[in-house]
Amino acid sequence: MMRNKLFGIFLLLLFPFFLKASTANNRNSGKSLDLDIVFIGNSITHGANLDNPLQDAPPVIASEYLRKKTGVNSVSFSNQGRSGFTTVNYLPGSPTFTEVIQATSQLHNNPQHILVFSIKLGTNDSAIEGPLGAPVSKEAYGKNMKAIVDELIKQFPDSKIVLQQPIWYSPNTQNGAKYLADGLARLESYFPELKSLVKSYSVTHPDQVFMGDQKGFNYFRQNYLTDLVPENGRQGVFYLHPNKKGAAELGRFWADAIYGVVK
Repeated sequence: MMRNKLFGIFLLLLFPFFLKASTANNRNSGKSLDLDIVFIGNSITHGANLDNPLQDAPPVIASEYLRKKTGVNSVSFSNQGRSGFTTVNYLPGSPTFTEVIQATSQLHNNPQHILVFSIKLGTNDSAIEGPLGAPVSKEAYGKNMKAIVDELIKQFPDSKIVLQQPIWYSPNTQNGAKYLADGLARLESYFPELKSLVKSYSVTHPDQVFMGDQKGFNYFRQNYLTDLVPENGRQGVFYLHPNKKGAAELGRFWADAIYGVVK
């Protein structure tokens, strides 16, 4: 009997704390989200081959799409995509990485906003020859991506990092760089490296590094005739860059992945 009374008193004493925690959780769940997003990538992120990349590039569409999502109050973004660039170009200490840090600091000037890095790199790494460092082995790709993510976390410890899977290109792709079937196979070998990174960060940096879109690769493989630009190359007409429709689809894929992280 005495034990039951003591237990009842104990619950009464704890009730205010439970009520406070529940109220806080309800308040946080209904909080409007303000997002600052930095998109890191190559020509696909930049919006190459689009008539108006400032209006139609995937980061623009992704941001517009996110603004319409439930609970999102505002979205600001910076497109740091660079045509022809690889993970080697973005390694910490490089001029490009320094530019990314500067752009991020200018964009993210309100600590109440959520900072998100959306990274899609690998297309140019997979080339047989041409881009800096290519061909980049899957092991080197994983190492480079880890170096980039580690430094972003160091510079911006409260950020969220979303690793977007690269998309399909046709196995005859050859412009100024040579990709071909070997490059496409190498590109696919990067996917387990991304998943492995996310898994390792879930232990060392919980709730900070996430796997992003994984639908784009198969989507563009199936819809390249309608969603990628036909380009004349040394091995005939090839498909690498999204057209306006494809850029919009990719932007929505990225937005869905980012929203799944921040909501």
